[in-house]
Amino acid sequence: MIDLLKVVPAFALTALMLAIVPGQGVAMILRQSILGGKRAALTSVAGNSSGFLVWSAASGIGLSEVFAHSPTAYNILKYTGVAFLVFLSIQTLLTLRNEYGKFDFNGSSKTGMGAAYRLGLITNLTNAKAAVFAVAFIPQFVPKGFSLGQGIFILGCVQALVSAGWYSFLISVIDKASVQLANPKVRRALTAFSAAGILFLAAVLLFASPR
Repeated sequence: MIDLLKVVPAFALTALMLAIVPGQGVAMILRQSILGGKRAALTSVAGNSSGFLVWSAASGIGLSEVFAHSPTAYNILKYTGVAFLVFLSIQTLLTLRNEYGKFDFNGSSKTGMGAAYRLGLITNLTNAKAAVFAVAFIPQFVPKGFSLGQGIFILGCVQALVSAGWYSFLISVIDKASVQLANPKVRRALTAFSAAGILFLAAVLLFASPR
């Protein structure tokens, strides 16, 4: 456990970078905050964080079995994750052809507690970036000799807390930034930043040391 605790600060910083990079989750939180209000947005944050726990649990159970029988599968999954993150980055860049890039907040929001929670949960569970991070990125931080399944789930809990903290901070300042966020140029800039951030995560995963 001590070995795992040593990697928590570095992992938390990486998880914060992932949360900061604008994407599907950020767009949902911004829309909820602007259109649905602070309460709806925070409820969606809870749902989004629950999604991280689902991904980490599924990843921990599945990968611990796969890697126990085939260490080669670990590297295959790693490079597949890198390729998919590069694909997501390119796909995000292509949305710059749209007026608002990837961040069109003009859809409907969910204000009921249950509906807002489900929106956050579903947004996370359908987020390919969250899936790749859970199955290809988190295992890189689990120390050798520590249970892979337990390590993935514990770090997944850390990611959920870090993500919730960042999104809550974002919601707290959204009122002051709502005018700027209404500007199409700002949204396009967020889209470009998102693409660059995803590409950076792909590079980090590519050069990460094997477990």
